[in-house]
Amino acid sequence: MILCPMPRTVLVVDDDPHIRQLLVFALQKAGLDTIEAADGEAGLELAGVHGPNLVILDINMPRMDGLEVCRRLRAAGAPGGGDVPILFLSSRDDEIDRVLGIELGADDYVVKPFSPREVVARVMAILRRTSARPPAIEDGRDLEHGRLRLDLDGWRALWGDAEVTLTVTEFSILRLLASMPAKVFSRDAIIDRLHGPGFAITDRTIDSHIRNLRHKFAAIGCADLIDTRPGIGYRLGTCTGG
Repeated sequence: MILCPMPRTVLVVDDDPHIRQLLVFALQKAGLDTIEAADGEAGLELAGVHGPNLVILDINMPRMDGLEVCRRLRAAGAPGGGDVPILFLSSRDDEIDRVLGIELGADDYVVKPFSPREVVARVMAILRRTSARPPAIEDGRDLEHGRLRLDLDGWRALWGDAEVTLTVTEFSILRLLASMPAKVFSRDAIIDRLHGPGFAITDRTIDSHIRNLRHKFAAIGCADLIDTRPGIGYRLGTCTGG
């Protein structure tokens, strides 16, 4: 197993002590620091205190479920939340739950029962995207297209002078599209660029992230952020505000 090259803290929130123990052991073996909580309220409090680099959230929990914890973490100004990457765990293999989790701002989703190695692989993939430097071809410069500007070093998306808060996955997708604005990317190509070939994630998950991006930019006047090419995929829109 490849060890994490620098300290990273993962918050594991699950009411099942066996699952917490299993995940904590696997994550620590991969070189990650961990903290854990047995319910949603405790998890939300720990996120505010410790500011973890990633949160693993069970959906079905007492006192406060994972969906509500995600909502509060994603709320503007939430301590320890904001754009922290979130990975959902759930025993419900239901596409509605999966899509809802993504639409609330989760970066990935794993269904129980799962392999600890799979969870660690997904965590590491998300953390790599969080800490990765832009490709050398971009030469550290911002990406600009129309009124859209991506601050690659600061992981910030701006529409004119207004900053748009994005999750790690949302920013990564937008950066990919903006790096080659004339290119149409299939859903599989987007998954491969973000996670690597063969990574198990559904097309609907990418659609949900695209929908989130459109919604966030539409709220500040951008109705042409991303174009859909039916049967093919997505490419960056004109980004002029039309």
